[in-house]
Amino acid sequence: MPTPPPTRPVPLTESLRRWSAERGGQRAFTFVDHPTPDSPGRARSLTWRRLDEHARDIALRLRGRVGPGERAALMLPQGLGYVAGFLGCLYAGVIAVPLFGPDLPGHADRLAAVLGDCEPRCVLTDAATAPAVAAFTAAHGIPAVPVLHVERAAGAEPPPRIPWPAADPEDIAYLQYTSGSTRVPAGVMISHGNVVANAQQAIDAFTATAEGTTTVGWLPLFHDMGLVLSVAAPVVGGFPSVLTDPVAFLEQPVRWLRLLAAYPGAISAAPNFAYDYCAARIDPEEAAGLRLDGVRALINGSEPVRAGTVERFRAAFAPTGLRPEAHCPSYGLAEATVFATTDPPTAAPRTLTCDPDALAQGRVEPVIDRATAAGSEPAAAADGPAPVTLVGCGTPVGQVLRITDPRTGRPLPAGHVGEIRLRGPNIGLGYWKRADRSAESFAARITGEYGDWLRAGDLGALYDGQLYVTGRLKDLLVVDGRNHYPQDVEETVQAAVPLVRRDRLAVFTAPAGPGSGPGGDDAAAAIAATAIVAVAEYRRGAEPTADEGAAAEGAARAAVSARHGIRLARLVLVPPGAVPRTSSGKVSRSACRERYLAGAFAPKGGSGA
Repeated sequence: MPTPPPTRPVPLTESLRRWSAERGGQRAFTFVDHPTPDSPGRARSLTWRRLDEHARDIALRLRGRVGPGERAALMLPQGLGYVAGFLGCLYAGVIAVPLFGPDLPGHADRLAAVLGDCEPRCVLTDAATAPAVAAFTAAHGIPAVPVLHVERAAGAEPPPRIPWPAADPEDIAYLQYTSGSTRVPAGVMISHGNVVANAQQAIDAFTATAEGTTTVGWLPLFHDMGLVLSVAAPVVGGFPSVLTDPVAFLEQPVRWLRLLAAYPGAISAAPNFAYDYCAARIDPEEAAGLRLDGVRALINGSEPVRAGTVERFRAAFAPTGLRPEAHCPSYGLAEATVFATTDPPTAAPRTLTCDPDALAQGRVEPVIDRATAAGSEPAAAADGPAPVTLVGCGTPVGQVLRITDPRTGRPLPAGHVGEIRLRGPNIGLGYWKRADRSAESFAARITGEYGDWLRAGDLGALYDGQLYVTGRLKDLLVVDGRNHYPQDVEETVQAAVPLVRRDRLAVFTAPAGPGSGPGGDDAAAAIAATAIVAVAEYRRGAEPTADEGAAAEGAARAAVSARHGIRLARLVLVPPGAVPRTSSGKVSRSACRERYLAGAFAPKGGSGA
């Protein structure tokens, strides 16, 4: 029989209209805010009908100011207005640019760069944020454009039901700007077909159903995972979504777990640091009243997943009934809309303890193969570095994945580390206004395979069907022809130096020569061409002396030498907040390296010799 033609993706707005007609009175999206530190949470909801009306109202107002294919920047806080504003752009045929308000600390330059790059014809915000938006654009010389408030007028009549044209699956739905560092962030062009395909892939992977699932999220909606899991997937699948603010989570992480407990069948996502943060900050008394046995899936992605984190989180919340299988390590990237692979909630996370010498040579060779994560790291052997434990990130979700030689594009056999390449209906169209870079990343070829492939820029290996991600290609530390991964060295420094804040450090290589890093010519001359440098924030209130800094550097150097068989040339301790982070909260190693080479970090002790 002939192969049936592929099913046409149903745009998000068509799904929204469907649920408005079929489930108009049912709760669709809920936002829980915490106006005071002791607040139990104040919930506001929109039904499917009200959400559809709100989105169409915004679309009608956009139509008079922005033409199809032009951009509208979303610069407003987390909340129901953000959801309606995004969907309103899609109704109007306007390309949405999910961003953040001007008050996000440390990201003014990035926001200005993105606005300059996407050249919006309109800004969507709310009444409370509008003055700050006006002040920001004026201060940064950004051309004035119309500013629309997402709020609906009190008592407003439902917008007229006009025949909205159906979106073409190949048209751009939104620009998802990558986290970036100091360079101008790149906007990934996500089509209507891409976002629907990736949302459906996530629904299938986690067996989400309209009757038994609620997504619960605190990730910002300008973040790719937050947008797809908390907005797109619920609209495609017709199940409710519960949102809260990232700040609410950071203030009291137990708020996230309370929401998970309140909604049976909850699916949520967070970066690895958030699971460590919960285990460290939520005491047993707070967790005692929680029941998490109804949680369907907790996706762990956006940054390297650590075996120790998985175990600490499991141990901390096992008394709540949380199933080990609910923890789902995953891998994704903005260029693939977001989701690429995941470990489904049917088995506990899988780890692979690898021979360190083989891994340094680009192979994963198991020392111990376990079905569940171990709580303690393997000790270093007497004659060399310790084994390295990797966490499996599952299998592809509705797409094809290959591991290739980064230089030649030749596919590598299972067990070999290479660059991850992907192909599927969720792969974005390219980078906005960057044709050359788009061709390099989105139209790569694989020897012996047909079609275009996405170069992920990440390294990994397939073993026993699972993807094990080893790190970013651009961050790889190459010392004497051997590969080392910065996140592994960072974890070692973290464990060896109690002064260092959790997940607030970056390891990279620095060249020798005059001016290469703080301390001037003399310090630079002491660093070899392949020198490993760590820049780490010290804990709040610590204020280490020069002697304490030197002792910390000595401890870190000894630990790195024993565990990895390489020499740490310098540990620079810097104040809290000094290590640059992306808008999604990840440490930016490239930006940290640039600042180090520019002499922007004043060291707290340590000679670097």
